[in-house]
Amino acid sequence: MKRLIFSASLGALALLGCTQETQNKIGRSLQNWTGSNGVLEVYSGGQLVKRFIKIDKLTTASATQGAGSRPYRFAYGVLDANLNGQQDDNERKVYFEISDYSTNYIFYGEPGL
Repeated sequence: MKRLIFSASLGALALLGCTQETQNKIGRSLQNWTGSNGVLEVYSGGQLVKRFIKIDKLTTASATQGAGSRPYRFAYGVLDANLNGQQDDNERKVYFEISDYSTNYIFYGEPGL
């Protein structure tokens, strides 16, 4: 029991010593592990034109050289082709990317949960 308390205390101290960015990365990895069942909607001219559902995580691309990030996000989600908000038999999980510069989108957690 003492060993468990010691280990938990040591882990908490190690987390407190991390930078904010490291803590954010840990938080994102935990969210990815637990899932968030997100929805992403893409708009053009004020109209909904694409919807992806059952997204575990929307990720910002990291630069291959340097410490910055790239101007797009990516994820895996089910393409809701008929925009009815649910996965139909012909709708499958796909990989997608969206630009931070030119894509009007809203990402949110599944409201039905």
